Amino acid sequence: MGAPEFGVEPICAILPIALSTHHAAKARPPSARQLRDEELTPEIIRVYEENQSVYGSRKVWRELGRQGFQVARCTVERLMRALEMALWRRGGDVEGLTINGLYKTEVIRKRGPWKTLEDVEFATLEWVDWFNNRRLLEYTDYIPPAEFEEMYYCQQRLVEDEGLKQMSLQ
Repeated sequence: MGAPEFGVEPICAILPIALSTHHAAKARPPSARQLRDEELTPEIIRVYEENQSVYGSRKVWRELGRQGFQVARCTVERLMRALEMALWRRGGDVEGLTINGLYKTEVIRKRGPWKTLEDVEFATLEWVDWFNNRRLLEYTDYIPPAEFEEMYYCQQRLVEDEGLKQMSLQ
């Protein structure tokens, strides 16, 4: 037990708050915001960890949207701040780096020290797979590279098919 001078009653007496106000606040059910935060926090952590623990709030927000979550960007920012995971785990800003710089920052430095060459090779393969198939890139309107490429070729096939139709009508 703590010292009596640090109990609820002396604190309420110093901060002109009625003891009944304190007890009412403790008995109050969680607010809608608190409940929503409790629902979103594990999803934010999941998305963050599934993406090599390198996404900031903007990309986590985009990925949550892609997965069907209706959430405001400021909510994701606020929750990622209280957890402090994006900045703490990233160890520095990697925006604007080349692929080699991203690789070094996100794999070599973050996941090391390395015991064997095979460990580095396996981590590299995992990262390349994630980068190509799941990573959201701003330059492709927050679509993973493989998905963006597939959309491009699909669009090209449609253009070619339309051109062939026009040629056959002439």
